[in-house]
Amino acid sequence: MRRLPVYLVLDVSGSMSGEPIEAVKNGVQVLVSTLRKDPYALETAFLSVITFESSAKQVVPLTELASFQIPVIVATGSTSLGEALTLLSKRIEAEVVKTSAEQKGDWKPLVFLMTDGSPTDNWRKGLDSLKKVKTGIIVACAAGPSADTNVLKQITEIVLQLDVADSAAIGAFFKWVSASVSSGSQKVESGQKEVMGLSDLPPPPQEVNIVM
Repeated sequence: MRRLPVYLVLDVSGSMSGEPIEAVKNGVQVLVSTLRKDPYALETAFLSVITFESSAKQVVPLTELASFQIPVIVATGSTSLGEALTLLSKRIEAEVVKTSAEQKGDWKPLVFLMTDGSPTDNWRKGLDSLKKVKTGIIVACAAGPSADTNVLKQITEIVLQLDVADSAAIGAFFKWVSASVSSGSQKVESGQKEVMGLSDLPPPPQEVNIVM
């Protein structure tokens, strides 16, 4: 079976404490419970969570939806986005099955990155690592007005912005991520097509602005 790997890369720095981090936790729960009701996603989608603050860690390795456990997420520390990108590239390299003469590998991973601030480390070094691995699409979400969209635009062409990092906006983003993974699963199952751009995904909700 060819899996559709999905990586959530989440900023859990100190500035996310309070309502934003609670909304992220709820968002991940809604995402998993919604996808578990989708037969296509249940069959193909595998989910991993990487968090970053003063350091980055993979709190959930790439896991099938049926056995996914919601991680404990606490907001603290600074914003090591570069370290998160380096870790993401290492985990994709280690966890995603490559196509070979003997087998079809996994589909290209979908990456959803959310941050509310500016990186406090060398993010370009992390980006260099990420460019060396194959991904499908990377969606970056700037949560609130303090997120640095200029940095995010250099990581990916698909940058979405929430005007405020409150529970309604973050909840709407995670619902859209659920719908995106569902439609991605359906695409790969029925048409055997990779998800390569924003046009392959459902339109973002009104709380989510596309940064041009």
